[in-house]
This record gives sequence, structure tokens and C-alpha cells, in this order.
Amino acid sequence: MTEASYAERARAKKTAQANALGIDDRLISNLVETFYDSIRSDELLGPIFMAHVADWTPHLARMKDFWASVTLESGRFRGNPMLKHIAIGGLDTMHFDRWLVLWNQTLDDIAPSEAAAQVFRQAAQRIAESLLTGIKVQRGGLDSISNRKEK
Repeated sequence: MTEASYAERARAKKTAQANALGIDDRLISNLVETFYDSIRSDELLGPIFMAHVADWTPHLARMKDFWASVTLESGRFRGNPMLKHIAIGGLDTMHFDRWLVLWNQTLDDIAPSEAAAQVFRQAAQRIAESLLTGIKVQRGGLDSISNRKEK
């Protein structure tokens, strides 16, 4: 019998910690389904998503895999969110701010505890900041980041 690698032990530890907070595939599925219901009916974000998502079933499955990878270390997600968001065009701070508002409202409604909600909130904040930074760099180079921080 072989000993688990450091990476396997780290993944198992993260999964166990998340499960102890009530984070599991069932919660992630409910979170993603509920969140994207609010996205679709949102005046700002709904039209953007409707223009880029032709079939919601695979999109939702992909987002469930993404959030499972983020919170449970499932390793199920494969892809490049940065390229997808850069390709949309026109995304800016107001879009990511609204995305976070809807995300946090969804968490307020369904997270089993504030500790579980915080795991998702912190990850979403990092993701939004990273995507927005990447988009701004793509549009205006590194100067666009320093200009954003000065505001």
C-alpha cells in the first residue's frame, strides 16, 4: 500500500474541513442553481449571460464543478475562466460588484452557517478581483491596474 502524497493529504484535509462546515456537492448544487436563477432575472447581468449561454444545463454543471474544485478540492473543473471573461467584452467593475451582491444574497439565503458562507464569499471576492484585474490588464496593460488602485 502506498502512502498518500502531500497533495492528496492536503486535498483530503480541505474537503474534510469544508464538509465539517456543511459544504458538500448538495449545497454547491443548490447554491449554483439558486444563484443563476437570480442572475437570469437581473437587469444588469441577465442580458449578458443570456447572450453568452445558449444551454444552461452544461453551464450549470460546469459551475458546480468549478465551485466544488474551489471549495472541496475536487479537481473536477478544467478550463480557463479568465479567457472566457475577457472574450465577453464590456465587463467592468459594476458587473463584478453586482455579481458579488447577488452571490452574497444567495449565500445569505441558503448557506448552512456564516462560516460556510465566508468560505464562498472570500473565494468569490478573490475570483472577481482576479478576473477584473485580468480584463483591465488585457485592455490597458499594467498601467490600468495602478490607475484602478488610485481611485
